Amino acid sequence: MPAKDIYHDTVKTALIKDGWTITHDPLLIRLTRKRLYVDLGAERLIAAERGTKKIAIEVKSFTRASDMKDLEEALGQFVLYAHLLMRHEPDRTLYLAVPEEVRKSVFEEEAGQILIQDGLIRLFSFNPTQEEIIQWIP
Repeated sequence: MPAKDIYHDTVKTALIKDGWTITHDPLLIRLTRKRLYVDLGAERLIAAERGTKKIAIEVKSFTRASDMKDLEEALGQFVLYAHLLMRHEPDRTLYLAVPEEVRKSVFEEEAGQILIQDGLIRLFSFNPTQEEIIQWIP
C-alpha cells in the first residue's frame, strides 16, 4: 500500500463536504501482475441524469524545491492512471487534487495551462485550511 499524501485526509473531507461519497480509499487498479493505487474513489448522485458520476482522485502536494519536477511526476502518474482507468473502469474520471496555491503557481503558468487546454489533465484545487474544494478544471 503506498504512502498517503500529506493532504489525503484534507481532500477526502473536502470531497465529502462537496457532496461526494468516498467509495475507495485507495482505489485499486488490478493488472495481471501488478497493482496500482489511486488515492481515492468517489461518486455522487446526479439527479438530472438519474445515475451516478464516478471519479478517481490522485492527491498531490507539490512540496519539492522544483514545482516542475513535481509537475512532471504528477503528469506521468496522471496519464498512466487515466489510461488504465479507461480500460478497467471506463465510467470513472480521474482528477488531480492540488492545493489552491499550487493551482495558481503551477497551473496558471504556461506549462500548466497547456496541459489543461490540451485536455491532458483534469484537476481541482482545494483550501487546505478550510478543507473545501475551490475550483474544478475543466
